[in-house]
Amino acid sequence: MVAGLAADSSIIVPDAKLEGMGIKVIVGEVTDVNAANKKLLLKDQSTLDYNKLFLATGARSFVPPIEGHDLDNVVCLRGALDAQQIRSIISKNNPRRMVFVGAGFITMEIASLLLAADDQLEITVVELFDRPLPVMLDKDMADKVADYLTKKGINLLLGKKVEKLAGERGQVNAVVLDSGETLEADVVFIHVGVRPNLELAEKAGLAMGRFGIKVNEFQETSDPDILAGGDCVEKINFITGKPDAGSLRGPAVMQGRLAAKRLAGYAIPFPGVLNAGGCQMFDLVVTATGLTEEKAKANGYEPVTAIVESRSKHGMIPGVQLWWIKLVFDKTTRKLIGGQIVSNGVGPAREIDAVSAFIMGGKTIEDLTVFTSACNPDISSEPSMEPITIAAEQALQKVTL
Repeated sequence: MVAGLAADSSIIVPDAKLEGMGIKVIVGEVTDVNAANKKLLLKDQSTLDYNKLFLATGARSFVPPIEGHDLDNVVCLRGALDAQQIRSIISKNNPRRMVFVGAGFITMEIASLLLAADDQLEITVVELFDRPLPVMLDKDMADKVADYLTKKGINLLLGKKVEKLAGERGQVNAVVLDSGETLEADVVFIHVGVRPNLELAEKAGLAMGRFGIKVNEFQETSDPDILAGGDCVEKINFITGKPDAGSLRGPAVMQGRLAAKRLAGYAIPFPGVLNAGGCQMFDLVVTATGLTEEKAKANGYEPVTAIVESRSKHGMIPGVQLWWIKLVFDKTTRKLIGGQIVSNGVGPAREIDAVSAFIMGGKTIEDLTVFTSACNPDISSEPSMEPITIAAEQALQKVTL
């Protein structure tokens, strides 16, 4: 939407489609939940009775309380309204200097899309960590991304902290770093995380966890007649068994389906989150799943890792593109617990789904040394160079030396 590649209507399910499936659609805002009487109060003072209630209140962008965060042309991107605001600012003001705070996947995708659409833009990304995509990638993989983006013309300021935003006549015009450096800016994008929308759940008296509404494996809250899912609920990490935010689209979609199945009488448990995700910046595609090496250490694992450079097709075929995969294993159990891919194309990056499946299947280093992919010279590297297998072979040497 922001770069003009999609319309806002493309991300919204039309009311007519829902009504065609027998669903009654009411456009309104729920302001209160009376769980004792099973009633919802709407903003227009009307009420709705319910037998079962599903909360999918989502999350909102987190804007740190730095000076100047309320100036005009300081924006976030969380939904269609945010995208419309950004497009309006761009079309009306024709901004040239754009500063992004935070180098997560939303930032990097927006920045690359805007620069691809207009190569005269001056785009700077300020990140507190020492690398872009710090939640997805370890530094050894993120450095490849940083080098690529720098060559594409994005100015990355890593290991830097924003002190305040400055402006004139109520409109932002600069970003001031804690080092004293000042960056001129016509627009400032802030993307440093989200916070769950918990107001209705709190009014309903539901139990809360560290990352949102507490739910069981069937999406049921502390009230047996209220279910919840998506960004507003706390998840359990599949690998660590610990509470997790898991604020990604995949888990939200799956939790919605499982809640519907629960209401229909099924008892299919949610397995937990791997936080598998991906993003594309120009032609570079990054995907990741499970724990990074850094997160593995923080959670008490002794990680064994391997990085393999692979090819998108057999070396004898023209048009070969390089890509890299990093696998993270737990030395004690030898189980696969994480993976990261940096690829010059979409196809190889999808191999992260195989990594997710192996993690959920409890596959070990030894198991993956005999993994064989479907091979064809035009679509994959030669069988002797299957990167997941080679990474497992490298890890095996490390744990048996």
